[in-house]
Parts: sequence; structure tokens; C-alpha cells
Amino acid sequence: MVDIQPSQESKALAATRLREGGVAVLPTETVYGLFGRTDNISALGQIYALKGRPSDNPLIAHVLDVASARTLASRWPAQADQLCEAFWPGPLTVVVPKHSEVPDAATSGLPTVAIRSPRHEVTRAVMEAVGVPLSAPSANRSGSVSPTCVAHVERDYQGVPEATDLLVLDGGCCQAGLESTVIDVSGGTARLLRVGSVPVPAIEAVLGVALTDDLPSAQGASPGTRSRHYATNTPLMLADHEHLAGLLGHGGPACVIGPSTLTIEPPHIHLIMPDTHQVAAKALYSLLRDADATETTRILVIRPPQGPQWRAIHDRLERAAERESGPGT
Repeated sequence: MVDIQPSQESKALAATRLREGGVAVLPTETVYGLFGRTDNISALGQIYALKGRPSDNPLIAHVLDVASARTLASRWPAQADQLCEAFWPGPLTVVVPKHSEVPDAATSGLPTVAIRSPRHEVTRAVMEAVGVPLSAPSANRSGSVSPTCVAHVERDYQGVPEATDLLVLDGGCCQAGLESTVIDVSGGTARLLRVGSVPVPAIEAVLGVALTDDLPSAQGASPGTRSRHYATNTPLMLADHEHLAGLLGHGGPACVIGPSTLTIEPPHIHLIMPDTHQVAAKALYSLLRDADATETTRILVIRPPQGPQWRAIHDRLERAAERESGPGT
């Protein structure tokens, strides 16, 4: 793996590799992504192979602007224009009917394509140099916790022979820390497919209508929707604060992720969950990875506050958790 700081030379190197049908890891404001040309079947195959990604899990096409996005669509709904004007560049993905020239490998054979415009200046510079849309999933190995810094990517691909010369541009820690919100506007009604960094109320305010809440529990038109996803290697359980003492009273040592007000005694370990939703979102995946690294026998996460601003965090934790969670599920 080749990890380099962004410079004019390194961005040009990444652009050349991508233009010629290779892949590269680039930073975005959400998480790090594993990028390849949307129009190159070989590059798309490399993404799926490197990540170990199931073939039914579609990728998100990344573009610089709406004009580029329209080249990927057979039809561009008015609601897509509304959302892109309000939230692009940024962590909002729209799902639209795909153009016949978009390879099935980029969309898992679906008749729709997911598109967003990233905000991170490093990735935008590389995309501008490549000159065509780039598709990407998050740069972690499939099913595990998404990477929000280069160290996470390095840890995931350590020992993977195919990743020996994988180019990684270090753009620092991701500012949002959670994946994009995904809205399907391919039909007559705007449908929420994945909660993410843009809160649902903000989207509904732009559209002037309530979203159809259609969060799937199985793989569909949006990535990141499997019932078991964003998972730690250590079993993870969600718990309410009032049940924590009982849970710690039996079983092996636990790593507890929860508010700073908790008192956790050895042999258990306490990692602090920030008490504001934006800071918590940015920290979440690092906390899950750090909890995994403690080598305790289980991870207990105190359920965060309710409310629309915390919904994406709840979603990621519920998908990461073992199917049997603590009381209060």
C-alpha cells in the first residue's frame, strides 16, 4: 500500500492511475472511498475484488456537478435538481433511472444509479483531472466498519496481497464521519433509502413534502442497507443506561461506549461517546474500531439520545449490533 500526502504530484499520480483503469483510495467528507472509473468494467471489478464486496451491492457514482450527473441518467427528475441545488457538493446521494451506457457492474444490474457530488477538495481535484465520473464504496473491507482516516484503511488492507500497491491519498480525518443520506427520486415519490449525514427534516424542507420512509433491511438500490453491516469483529450489543450494571455483572470484560457521566470500573473499559450529534457522528467509526482493538470479549454501546439528528447514528449501531441486543430493544 502506498500512502502519500496530497500534493500536485500525488493528485496527478492518482488521476493517471484512475484514468488508465486502476483504483485509488481517496478522502471524502463522509468516509474514505475506493474509487475507479464508472465507465470501466475492469476498474469496477477491481473495486469489488479488493473490498470483497458482494456483487448485489451497488456503488455510488461520484461527479463534480449536475451536468456530469445527468450523463449517467436516462431521466433527471425535478426533485433531483431541488436536492442537488440544496446539498451538492455534499453528503447527499440521489438515485435516478440510469442511462443505458452505465455498466451494470456499477449498479449491480439495477435500473437505477446512485449519484453524489463529494465536497472534499482533494477528491474534487483528482476527479477534475480524470474528467469522468468515478464510482466508489467506502474503502473498508466489506461488511466492516467504514474508514474515516488513513490508518483505518491501512489496518483493513494489511496482509491483502492485491493491495500491495494500492494508492491512498491522505486527506486527514473525515469531517462528517457518516456516509451520505440516500434518496430515491426515480419514481413519482421521493423515498428515503439510507439515513446519513444530511438529516431527513432538512431534505423534507427542501422538497416541501414528507419522504416515504422505505429503509430496507436487505440489499436494495442503496449501499449500506444490509441488516448486518458496519460491524465490529467483537460482538456488539446496544443497551439502555439503566441495564448497564446488570450486563456488566456477568460475562467477560466489556468495552463500554457511552457518555462521560458513566463510572466504569476495571476490568471493563470506557470509551466516551460525545454528547452532541455532529461530534458523535464524526467519532463513531473510530470509537467502534478502538473498541475492537481493546480485545475485550464484548462491546456495549449505550443507546444515544433519540431525535432526527441522531437517527443515522442509531441506524449504524443497530446494523452493527448482534441480533440479540440488550433490554429495551
